[in-house]
Amino acid sequence: MCGIVGYIGRQKAAPLILEGLKRLEYRGYDSAGVAVLENGRFSVAKRIGRVANLEKDGATQRLAGTAGMGHTRWATHGGVTDANAHPHLSSDGTIALIHNGVIENYAQIKAFLIDKGYTFKSETDTEVLCNLIAYHHAKEPAGHNGDSRFVESVRKTLRHAEGTYGIVVMALDAPGELVTARKGSPLIIGLGDGESLVASDVAAIVSRTQNVVYLKDGEIAHLTAKNLAITTLGAGAVEPVIDKVTWSIADAELGTFSHFMEKEIFEQPAALENAMRGRFSEDGSTANFGGLNITAGEFRGIERFMFCACGTALHAAMVTEHMIERFARMPVECDYASEFRYRNSPLFRNTLFFVMSQSGETIDTLAALREAKRKGYKVLAVNNVVGSTIAREADGGIYQHVGPEVGVASTKAFTSQLLIGAMLALYIGRMRDLSFGEGVRFVEALKSAPGLARIALEQAAHIREIAKRFAHYTDMLFLGRLSLFPIALEGALKLKEISYIHAEGYPAAEMKHGPIALISEKCPSVFLVPSGEMLNKIISSMQEIKARKGPIIAIVTASVELPAGLADETIVVPEAHEAVLPIIMSIPVQLLSYYIAVERGCDVDKPRNLAKSVTVE
Repeated sequence: MCGIVGYIGRQKAAPLILEGLKRLEYRGYDSAGVAVLENGRFSVAKRIGRVANLEKDGATQRLAGTAGMGHTRWATHGGVTDANAHPHLSSDGTIALIHNGVIENYAQIKAFLIDKGYTFKSETDTEVLCNLIAYHHAKEPAGHNGDSRFVESVRKTLRHAEGTYGIVVMALDAPGELVTARKGSPLIIGLGDGESLVASDVAAIVSRTQNVVYLKDGEIAHLTAKNLAITTLGAGAVEPVIDKVTWSIADAELGTFSHFMEKEIFEQPAALENAMRGRFSEDGSTANFGGLNITAGEFRGIERFMFCACGTALHAAMVTEHMIERFARMPVECDYASEFRYRNSPLFRNTLFFVMSQSGETIDTLAALREAKRKGYKVLAVNNVVGSTIAREADGGIYQHVGPEVGVASTKAFTSQLLIGAMLALYIGRMRDLSFGEGVRFVEALKSAPGLARIALEQAAHIREIAKRFAHYTDMLFLGRLSLFPIALEGALKLKEISYIHAEGYPAAEMKHGPIALISEKCPSVFLVPSGEMLNKIISSMQEIKARKGPIIAIVTASVELPAGLADETIVVPEAHEAVLPIIMSIPVQLLSYYIAVERGCDVDKPRNLAKSVTVE
């Protein structure tokens, strides 16, 4: 959610921090700030609104120090004000802090600190944490096990903190040092040439270095320009593991596109190719996954599957449920990750858990993973970010390999999850019901997905014109059946996320069980209409809408012939195998939402109140 950037080295910190913050703007935020240590004091600039506001008034140009930190805040504790923006300083001026997450026991700590004479300028839990570090720092003698007094004051503070955090701390009497720590909120350390960086996302630092260390929960890192030392909350030493980032900053640049969402919609053919590359057997009859850490024999012993995810990833899981049940004849259940750990639902033996998360840091999904493991179940992950917390804590998994996704509204990550879900259905099905020939035809169908996606994208100009006609509506329904019902849910979510139009997704047949009350000339319906056995049923639902003067946008496959005048607008996509069809149907749904949002003048890549990676409950 919130963005974090820290720097210590030879260059002026403020410009590098601002550059990093701009690369994190997609995460969603409402204020931004920078603090630099210079001339024996902290210089702070912070403003509500965009990072650009910090540059417009020249507040950051005057900052000359070579060590500093920056933050983009998504409000949790306290309203959107300059005072609540980060960084925060302790009331005695000795400590500066930025923080992602929520400190749940902040009220008790604040009461303690007020009694000790500390004062507060904001409503935030972060300022409470900052003052507690200052309190311990003032009392702390020399550190334990060779650690500095600075590190020990942070360690002692975090032992009292309940909740989640990703923090960067600076101390007035330690001008060449940064201390950073995490619990439930991601932090990545970058090791450069005579400089060290820390960020909540690799995108913020990859222009400076591709050598990174992924900090784990319960770890504290002590950084200087040339050195890194990691310890735990219990003061145990940890040997840093240096990873190499495999993509460049150019992969996260906008290029010739107007928005990252637009760019990523059009990157989907290449993303699908990358997601399946090297993952089919030599005989072309099944899928192969190298990181599952589960044998074919163990897979055959599984009796059911459980998928946990949030938002768009949950919709991908719902399509995967349909595919596994259809092709592998295995029972599958999907659950909101945010609900799973709080429910006490009975779980069957021999169940294999999957979690889906593009970022690998979604806190609700991570909590579901941990709850399943606590109950003794094996958990596999589908995610896109190498080194993410979910990727590290899962027993095995599948990387999506689609490159960085910057747009808040997921597009290429979603369709790659659909593809991987279909590949899982093939992999499990070949162990059970699918013959060699059926497997070969399935693989050929999956390999056709990138080409079919390119054909679907050719409808972009036509969809843009449709969007102009429908952008003024305030309510819409999205309707589909079987594996396309989750795509209807996803279409409604996309429209809500970026255009702020109220939209709902339903199974088409369920429309007459309540939602039909909404139908009028002011409420359009988007129908997903494939050829096949459900066609006449869907046409019947469309006729019920039309009889009540509801406008209809029909997204149809190429062989479908609708009765004359039934649809007000028609978008044609190519025919596709039923395992590939949800992917192809997703593309016009994404384009329609995107162009409607653009027509309405919405900030597509930074939709209000939303964040790319949700790391707080």
